[in-house]
Amino acid sequence: MPAHWPSDHPKVNFGKVGVLLVNLGTPDGTDYKSMRRYLEEFLTDRRVIEWSRLLWYPILYGIVLNKRPQKVGKAYEEIWNKELDESYLRTYTRSQAEKMAESFKDIPHVHVDWAMRYGQPAIQKKMEEMQKAGCEKILVFPLYPQYAAATTATVNDEAFKALLKMRWQPALRTVPRYHDDPVYIDALACSIEKHLATLDWEPELVITSYHGIPKSYFMKGDPYHCQCYKTSRLLRDRLGWEKDRLMVTFQSRFGPEEWLQPYTDKTVEKLAKEGTKRLAIINPGFVSDCLETLEEIAGEAGEEFLHNGGEKFTHIPCLNDSDDGMRVLEHLVRQELQGWI
Repeated sequence: MPAHWPSDHPKVNFGKVGVLLVNLGTPDGTDYKSMRRYLEEFLTDRRVIEWSRLLWYPILYGIVLNKRPQKVGKAYEEIWNKELDESYLRTYTRSQAEKMAESFKDIPHVHVDWAMRYGQPAIQKKMEEMQKAGCEKILVFPLYPQYAAATTATVNDEAFKALLKMRWQPALRTVPRYHDDPVYIDALACSIEKHLATLDWEPELVITSYHGIPKSYFMKGDPYHCQCYKTSRLLRDRLGWEKDRLMVTFQSRFGPEEWLQPYTDKTVEKLAKEGTKRLAIINPGFVSDCLETLEEIAGEAGEEFLHNGGEKFTHIPCLNDSDDGMRVLEHLVRQELQGWI
């Protein structure tokens, strides 16, 4: 401690730069209480459900949180990482942070950690830990390639909200959307090429399935829809495919509203009934495999396709913590840290 500080001055750590990777979230377990706690935090977020609280809360607390935890819990059980007793989203996000830290080992003042928007570890807790560890600057990385108010914005909201409780605030940056970044597009293309090379058959069609949002959010100005289509267009161009070889759909609808179309489940069923025999689906909007990719697509969509006349189906994994996936994340972090390191 510098000599000019009083002898009773509390220890102050300083001089570090933090990188916080943030994904959507995960329940702590598949039991009713864990699922209800997670779903309550998620579904009370005004960025996720924009309805009036007077309309939404009676439905949420009277119906949804009494019935949905059991249903979602059973779905999580099917894709739970039983070896580590956690969701794969937690497994991959932690691994991404660990590999990111390893890539910055030559810059010792860079501190890498991870958090979840819903569930644990919480953004506020991790930012407080970073500040106490001496991070005077923090780069928050919402792990969503395409921007949506219900994903990217709510992560940023929570990060800035954490600053409200800090006397000594770090400087804060956030990583912007990267739906059209050449490194990201190339990594997606490589993952498709590598996966298809392992098959003894070739898909007639590849679907890029993105998480949906209510159409009303799009009409209010959310750019997500356009960014999803641009990602798929650039991906198709990078692969050198004809326009009808790759298509865009949207999955994971919730509630009575109309969501972005075409819907993945209905499209898969329609394709099978109309004679498509070999199909592949990839989820470019998900950085890591999770419930929506492993259970909803690899599981349910695959079964739906085969049940309605399809013969061959494959799900192309997310980039996860693969070399290609980490290449994208590290590229973006180093790009956004310019001037700080």
